[in-house]
Amino acid sequence: MESKNIVIVDAVRSAFGRGARGTLVATRMDDVAGSVIKGLLERNPQVDPNEIEDLVCGNVGNNGELSGMTSNTVARIAELPPEVSTATVNRQCGSSMQALHMIARSIMSGAGEIGIAAGVERMGRGIPARGDGDSPLSTIHPRVMELTAGQKKPDPNHDQYFSVQFPDYLLNAPANPSMPQTSQNVAEAWNLSREEMDRFAMESHHKTAQAYSDGHYRDQIIPLPVRQPVFGEDGSVDFSQSGEEVMFEKDDCVRADTTLEKLSTLNPLGMIVSYGERELLITAGNSCPTNDGSGAVLLMEEQRAKADGHKPLARIVSMAVSGVKPQLMGVGTIPASRKAMKRAGLESKDIGLAEINEAFASQSLVTVRELGLDPAVVNVNGGAIAIGHPLGASGARLFVGLCHEMRRRGNVRYGLATMCIGAGMGIATIVEAID
Repeated sequence: MESKNIVIVDAVRSAFGRGARGTLVATRMDDVAGSVIKGLLERNPQVDPNEIEDLVCGNVGNNGELSGMTSNTVARIAELPPEVSTATVNRQCGSSMQALHMIARSIMSGAGEIGIAAGVERMGRGIPARGDGDSPLSTIHPRVMELTAGQKKPDPNHDQYFSVQFPDYLLNAPANPSMPQTSQNVAEAWNLSREEMDRFAMESHHKTAQAYSDGHYRDQIIPLPVRQPVFGEDGSVDFSQSGEEVMFEKDDCVRADTTLEKLSTLNPLGMIVSYGERELLITAGNSCPTNDGSGAVLLMEEQRAKADGHKPLARIVSMAVSGVKPQLMGVGTIPASRKAMKRAGLESKDIGLAEINEAFASQSLVTVRELGLDPAVVNVNGGAIAIGHPLGASGARLFVGLCHEMRRRGNVRYGLATMCIGAGMGIATIVEAID
């Protein structure tokens, strides 16, 4: 069977709301996701919704209005016909990029010609823990700790992926630490300083603010009319009241006035420790915030797209996933990106633009360093530290930013989108501009 070329026809997202007290806290996220997909199709009227084979939606929390058949509900709100099939996928932070991989592979194999990869996340009211930590049926099986912590079996691929040897004290650390703890571990393994992480975070905010000022997000965000949340005295949302309706079209968390001095005053996060008794480096300032948001990517077989008169943003060249030790979650981007580049026959110097999901400044800096990317082509319009990281929606957001910027510049041939994933994974995609 001949493999078919897959193109990204268009990619859009909502603005991202701040977590606990953000603009979207009182808005149903299935409404947001449905509206984003509806907006995507309104921008592409050549697409007959009846010919969409599948909608795959990434979601991690699976709570509140997003519990159950998330993607099916979203499809109905987007007014897709009932004949469009749907699925919801959870690869943690990589969920909507995984959704894109699933749709792409389906079209490659000839199972349909049109599909939508989407993602949506509700973090503003928290993601409930899966199980009681004191219960024998808690989320993390105790044997996982025993089997992974202190695992000394040599990794035959280590030297081709990483330039440093991981200290034993980090490999002996708990196997399923918190995400901020893994950021501390990565900072220690690569000997990063607090100042360089804070500087990276500051630049993320400044680049995002400048991108808004220059109008670079105008074609990326679907403006949504939403009601402002009303908060009670205890800080929780008062759903009995409805606030003023606003047009939500700018991310909540961007701080244009962020400085190194301000970031340096923040205390390290309380849940992190140093197993090597090193300085604690991870703060709210050099970590991504929690957010609500949604994104969607329209995928199509290339010849079909041309026949229908589309001018696609980019062609998908290669895809990859990889795993790393969970103690060093954050650097899964490195082997995943190396795999994707190898499959595409490319080297780091060939990457003209890169979008790395900024879960933390530490893993972002290490990814750039280990891959040998030019920092000037990475997250040129800011990243998740400023824009936000609504887990299941972030993969789609990377393609929105990458593909539109490739088109805007007009002189970039290859782009890389990559992100780290909870529990020690990474995912990456290479795309190519279309003349």
